[in-house]
Amino acid sequence: MNRLLVLTELFLPTKGGTAVWAAEVYKRLGGKEIHIVTADVPGAAAVDAVHPNTIHRLNLKRVPWLRPESLAMYARFFIKSLALALTRRFDAIHAFRALPEGLVAWAVARLTFRPVVIYAHGEELTTWGRGGKYKTMRFALRHADRVIANSEHTRDTLLDMGIDAARIAIIYPGVDVTVFRPGLDTAGLRESLDIGPHDRLVFSVGRLSRRKGFDQMVRAVAQLRDEGLALRYVIAGVGEDADYLDSLIEEHNVQSVVHRIGAVSEADLPRWMNVCDVFAMPNREINGDNEGFGMVFIEAAACGKASLAGNAGGTGSAVIDGETGLRIEGTHISAIANGLARLLTDEGERMGMAAIERTQREFAWEKVAEKTSALNRAQQRSRS
Repeated sequence: MNRLLVLTELFLPTKGGTAVWAAEVYKRLGGKEIHIVTADVPGAAAVDAVHPNTIHRLNLKRVPWLRPESLAMYARFFIKSLALALTRRFDAIHAFRALPEGLVAWAVARLTFRPVVIYAHGEELTTWGRGGKYKTMRFALRHADRVIANSEHTRDTLLDMGIDAARIAIIYPGVDVTVFRPGLDTAGLRESLDIGPHDRLVFSVGRLSRRKGFDQMVRAVAQLRDEGLALRYVIAGVGEDADYLDSLIEEHNVQSVVHRIGAVSEADLPRWMNVCDVFAMPNREINGDNEGFGMVFIEAAACGKASLAGNAGGTGSAVIDGETGLRIEGTHISAIANGLARLLTDEGERMGMAAIERTQREFAWEKVAEKTSALNRAQQRSRS
């Protein structure tokens, strides 16, 4: 039995890989004896009513007039977590990021003599420069009993930060293979955008930020269309690059080829993964900001689709180059166009079959939960 205190600012119904990971793994590790402290957000009551773990919701909003703005959030996290740790017999305290959760988890763990595990997802390790936040994050990670890295790239980044290799464990994020699977009903999706039966369809989804490479995809798709390939491209997601992408689509005169559809529902995302021929997110590094893993790649893989990924960051753990997709230089339009053209052949279909086999073998949430549970057991044995 796993008796855990889990701190995560991000949890369902909040969207994103971290929120999904926290919800999916811990419900497979135990029931009410696992307590999750997280943010109170709209729609939380519906999630909490059916989730098997004990969920504690807090107001974790920043206060603009405080210095630092996050002070109240840290205080609420700490007070609630300490109270729980003092009144229940937890085996360990898990934090889903170094900041804010990891620092709070470390403090509570040391006060209550429990081990602390902090997750490192890659992205947060490279975006804060070398200032105060970075030093605080590094302190939390260096003083954790174990650090879970989501990819080999994240592990290497942790090693560069001075984290002891013996305390780092790699556990990849997962996917619900009962939700993301081949054979879903896709009726109406292509028709909604007037995509013909002979057009090849490439799909992307994610926050519309520059490092994801959606702008590069627009340029590459325009090039392939000019070369005579019957191709359509659908971008799903919201973010700061929305207007920029719209202007780029207009600049390249591909309004009838590239479709930006905004946010998609949880129910429709697996359907889009099914209806597309290839999934693409040719990520690149922007000012040190990298893709730590890329859960969307394994969601596509679970639906039997090969992926085009950038070779920056930790995508090599999600996409095996030449086997389950291609990793290319995301800064080069020609590399992206050539990769897409290659995947839109029988070779891409073969890679899609290899992708689904690997996903079912390694990335089902049950597999991730087994690895997390094994880590907990090993930690308990080391303390006994």
